[in-house]
Amino acid sequence: MSQQTERTDQDTAEPQPPRPRRGGPGRRTWTLVWSFVLVAVIGLLGGVVSIPYVAIGPGPTFNTLGSVEGTTVISVQGQNTFPTKGQLRMTTVSLTDSVTLFGALGLWASGRYSLAPREEYFKPGESQQDVQKENVQQFNDSQSNAQVAALRYLGYPMKVLVGTISKGSPVTGVLNAGDRLLAVNGAKVSTSQQVQDALKNTQPGQAVPVTFQRGTAPEQTATITLGHSDDRTWGFMGIGPIDRPDVPFQVKISLADVGGPSAGLIFALSIIDKLTPDNLDNGGIIAGTGEIDDQGNVKPIGGIPFKMIAAKEAGATAFLAPADNCAEAKQHAPDGLKLIKVSTLGDAVTALQALKAGKPTPGC
Repeated sequence: MSQQTERTDQDTAEPQPPRPRRGGPGRRTWTLVWSFVLVAVIGLLGGVVSIPYVAIGPGPTFNTLGSVEGTTVISVQGQNTFPTKGQLRMTTVSLTDSVTLFGALGLWASGRYSLAPREEYFKPGESQQDVQKENVQQFNDSQSNAQVAALRYLGYPMKVLVGTISKGSPVTGVLNAGDRLLAVNGAKVSTSQQVQDALKNTQPGQAVPVTFQRGTAPEQTATITLGHSDDRTWGFMGIGPIDRPDVPFQVKISLADVGGPSAGLIFALSIIDKLTPDNLDNGGIIAGTGEIDDQGNVKPIGGIPFKMIAAKEAGATAFLAPADNCAEAKQHAPDGLKLIKVSTLGDAVTALQALKAGKPTPGC
């Protein structure tokens, strides 16, 4: 009987709530833990892992009439120069590679930088070191072109040298890079254009005399059998002639850790300013940019919005812009920075002379 009562009591008892589990975190705790882990991972990756973008912004500017870290940027050895009063500042851009997500967002938010896909600046498989090497070569070429263009503008004589020799060239074993060409096919030559002109009346397979000088050795004449090239009908020497000033003095440009071709225009103007009494800058601060060839033609460049920011921050009141960059420059010009459009070195000199005299200058 007692056993039956015991069963009855159990059947009629109030149901009890389930006992809480012990010994482990609940669902809410795990949610918080995983959320924290996710945020931590994102934070770590955002600050460490690079994204396939580069950041472009204003770079440093340099007064090419002055000195940088105690070294004169442009010096002329063996020739009297004239004192300069103001500044001609070359401008640069800053290119930051291997930026992280957070770094890129910070640069972009500053308003001074722009982001661009890395492939716009680096070829597939190309490292920043590869690009830097190419930029240094372009910078060296810009110095050579600036010297030739400036001294040609000032009326100094030129000489033509053998620059490069193509593989399988008809002159292989006869001419060396650096040889000075004096005559081709009976015509005296002192510029690369004259070399081309001297060959235009020849035929592939024709034997022509070439007079040249190697170093300080006496001049000599050799007979070259011209080759054939698909891009022309006349005879082919297979060389890349280069013009150089034929002067008894030397222009030296010293500026480290800068690359690219866009300083050519300002270099050329600074050489002219040092070799003439004009004071092109009139004691002010003039900045600019532009690639230049050895004939003095000014070519477009990249990054002009950032170069104008750098120029303005350096105190420039006028900015020389290549004609083909004018549309972009006009859209981004900072207030108070006067734009001057140039197509040639001669244009730039004329514009600076007009600016000095208070006359109108060609604008963008």
